Amino acid sequence: MEFFCYHRDRPGSTALRMELLERHWSYMDRYEKELIARGPTFAPDGDAPSGSVHIVDLPDPAAARAFAFDEPGYQAGVYRDVLLLRWRDVLGRTMWDFPGGRTGGNRYLVLGLGAGGAATDLTVEPGRDDLIAYGPLLSDDATTWLGTAALVRAPDADAARDVLTVERYADIEIHPWEFGGRR
Repeated sequence: MEFFCYHRDRPGSTALRMELLERHWSYMDRYEKELIARGPTFAPDGDAPSGSVHIVDLPDPAAARAFAFDEPGYQAGVYRDVLLLRWRDVLGRTMWDFPGGRTGGNRYLVLGLGAGGAATDLTVEPGRDDLIAYGPLLSDDATTWLGTAALVRAPDADAARDVLTVERYADIEIHPWEFGGRR
């Protein structure tokens, strides 16, 4: 089962986040084989971290909750909240398989929150070589579409937003993002 996990930083927690960085990486190293994508998001100016994205394949919702809430930054109070939802890997690959590699161009998390209507953006049109990870956000039992999450390479935030059918969402968040983990 695949899960989308987004820890959102608590204001003023950057120093604590940096202090715990090695513990965070060591924790994530334990999930190396299960991770589909990972990395920090940043404030719109691109300087300060604003959150941490992890897309992970785990056996069940209980394992996903343990993954999200046992994370050292969460335990220490770095994050103000956690969005944890079922997800489906439409691209069928990890971020490490992305042909564009770790560097080059701007990267974004595009998080579309559904408006309660019919599911949208469940497939990807051919030739979308700008997508790093892409898939629907789903209810715990994976039967109800709740939105879409994508990691995308784009020239700017407006171009990143265009990966979704904008009018079909209640809200779309765009966050600068970069590949995470040890270099």
